[in-house]
Amino acid sequence: MTTPVPRPEFSRPERVDAISDRERVVELEARPAEREALARRFGLIALESLTAVFTVRREHGELTARGRVAADVVQACSVTGEAVAAHVDEPADLRFVPAGSAEAAELELSADALDTIVHDGPNIDLGEAAAETMALALDPFPRAPGAAATLRAAGVLTEEEARPLGKLAGLRDRLEGR
Repeated sequence: MTTPVPRPEFSRPERVDAISDRERVVELEARPAEREALARRFGLIALESLTAVFTVRREHGELTARGRVAADVVQACSVTGEAVAAHVDEPADLRFVPAGSAEAAELELSADALDTIVHDGPNIDLGEAAAETMALALDPFPRAPGAAATLRAAGVLTEEEARPLGKLAGLRDRLEGR
């Protein structure tokens, strides 16, 4: 007996066979329970809103979704743990390819290339694509306003101070009694 794959917290499946060459706009908004589950998954204090607007179509035989993902999040400061509010407004240019296809194995290196998402089955999941786009746009090291002072008090050097010339400047300052 196989174990069913759990559905993502913010699932909005679109049937592959219903996507044509004609553009169709799909608007998504995460409900409160979905936002709570996504906040847990991505380690957020809160996910206050998550919306996406995609233009979906078949281009040159491929499924594409282009649009924007917007979210209001509250993250923990990476230094103090304080709540840091942030707004995400991220463009999304996605290409969906079937699992096992030659396209799924390709690596895109050009700046204008679409992000590739592999799908398996009769649907693509625009909700999961929006959630992943939001997660990738989050600041990995959010800082509260007092974070720099906290780091300095702990003896952590800034990037400038840690560079070789920054170390020499610090040594000069100590020798000159500054």
